Amino acid sequence: MENEMTYQEYAEKVKQGILTDAGNCPVTPLLLMLQGKWKFQIIYELCIKDPIRFGELKKAIEGITNTMLTTSLRELEKDGLVSRIQFNEIPPHVEYSLTEKGKALLPIFYEITKWGFKYIP
Repeated sequence: MENEMTYQEYAEKVKQGILTDAGNCPVTPLLLMLQGKWKFQIIYELCIKDPIRFGELKKAIEGITNTMLTTSLRELEKDGLVSRIQFNEIPPHVEYSLTEKGKALLPIFYEITKWGFKYIP
């Protein structure tokens, strides 16, 4: 499978089915990585303020619990999209930021944003 192709090449190949070397849809791993109610919002907040402390992130995402924020951040960190830096100062704190892999999602989110403005009132 080619890693880089133009949109035109993609539009032609997708009709035959584009599969990974393992025989899966190449979009599925990303969708699994980003599934859940909060991950897109966390990434969005990291786009606005990067780095950001846990408490600031919690305040920015209305309705998220500490447990769910912690779980989502750990999963995003495990997937290589978010980095966590712990500062052993007084008072100790932790900062989160997007990794290069996470920042590489921004053009995709840009296209989703354009679609949303066009089709969702």
